[in-house]
Amino acid sequence: MTEKQLLIVEDEIIVAEDIRRSAQHMGYAVLSIASSGEEAIKKAQELNPDLVLMDIMLNGEMNGIEAAEQIRSFNIPVIYLTAYSDERTFERAKITEPFGYVIKPFKERELQINIEIALYKHEMEKKLKESKQWLSAIINGIGDAVIATDTGGLVNVMNPIAEVLTGWKLGEASGKPIAEVFNIISEEKGREVENPVSKVMREGSFYGLIEHTVLVSRGGAKIPVDIIGSPIKDENENVIGVVVIFYDIIERQRTEEALKMSAMSSFKEGVAVMR
Repeated sequence: MTEKQLLIVEDEIIVAEDIRRSAQHMGYAVLSIASSGEEAIKKAQELNPDLVLMDIMLNGEMNGIEAAEQIRSFNIPVIYLTAYSDERTFERAKITEPFGYVIKPFKERELQINIEIALYKHEMEKKLKESKQWLSAIINGIGDAVIATDTGGLVNVMNPIAEVLTGWKLGEASGKPIAEVFNIISEEKGREVENPVSKVMREGSFYGLIEHTVLVSRGGAKIPVDIIGSPIKDENENVIGVVVIFYDIIERQRTEEALKMSAMSSFKEGVAVMR
């Protein structure tokens, strides 16, 4: 396994060397030591370490919390390694979402546990982000409209086709009930169309609700649609959401109408010949 590479940010030389020795003894590679916030940011950009061990009080105009905030924007995890444990400092540090907070003087095992947890957590966050990006690419690449909701029917995801057909942008629709965004009615008087999320939660997957279902877009346009609903499950088969796929069937209706007209014309011609 490749050694994990660390950047140490500490302005006291003796302390910095002690941290370096401890890190190397634990099997980590120390890329460099920075003594100021400004230097830490520069080295983090240049070296791209797997993790930064950050002191809070540093030489220069920038403290460790301010430096950590910028370093986190590079997608590099930070652990604070500091002598300051007061509530005010901790609350300020917490805002930067550190992956650990170790008080000096530290025990080597304590630091190692914090480093391993931070590296593991960061790796899981990276994989989750990548999986979300893949999912987004897949959903956006589907030729039909897609809306995904939580189990309560609140919109989480919409692809561009769904945005076009409904007239809602994801930024506006996110968190709204699907019935408000995906407004479907029946063309047949007196018939109601069931909320697709409710149907999935009750019955599981379905293919089509009722005939003559029409989507009423935000602008008032009426679009005949076919609808597919399916549950989203976690690794334990628990339902954690619902995906609704729908598509405009107006062209299909026109084709069916043309076939009916053609069949009717052929029938009339046949009757005329028989006469």
